[in-house]
Amino acid sequence: MGDCDMDGLTLYDHPESGNGHKVRLLLSLLNIDYTLVFKDIHKGETRLPDFLAINPNGRIPALQLADGRCLSESNAILFFLAEGTDYMPQDPYLRAKVMSWLMWEQYEHEPTIAVARFWCHHLDMTPDRKALLAEKQTKGKAALALMEKTFSLAEWAVGTDPSIADIALYSYTSVAEEGGISLTPYPAMRQWLNRMAALPGFIPMDPWTG
Repeated sequence: MGDCDMDGLTLYDHPESGNGHKVRLLLSLLNIDYTLVFKDIHKGETRLPDFLAINPNGRIPALQLADGRCLSESNAILFFLAEGTDYMPQDPYLRAKVMSWLMWEQYEHEPTIAVARFWCHHLDMTPDRKALLAEKQTKGKAALALMEKTFSLAEWAVGTDPSIADIALYSYTSVAEEGGISLTPYPAMRQWLNRMAALPGFIPMDPWTG
């Protein structure tokens, strides 16, 4: 992780957040100690002045360094923490492939699978909302189909070892069924989920309890 001191990290998170889980998972895999502070997004705690002073965009996760600097956006935090570790390839092409997956996860994966999960737990399902949910689920299934194709050909998303690409993809995929998207049609991807769960230091994504 270069010359940056990893002591004294504070992670602001919410238990239901897959984006937050990504960061907690990597910290656990790397055996990095940190202070965890939960902010209740449903009560608006990330919009209060004390948190906005840390992260002006009012979102979790946010990682505060010992010197007070702060990083937001889960995949940017993954990139920062993984630098110089086995979870970030050194080869320029493989690094670019990792970045490709991180971008895809935010544009195609998270807005469908994570949003479907959130809607199933937080929105009253009117007929119009049911139709919108079905669209999200259909797009989520298309995202999972791409992952299924990838993991039918390789054990990991990039190269021959796990990387932050796998971590970014894992969290919301593992709880896709909470958004009404079955994982049954994707056997290769389910094997990948099992490989992730077997990594030393692995921590699962908590099921929805709210």
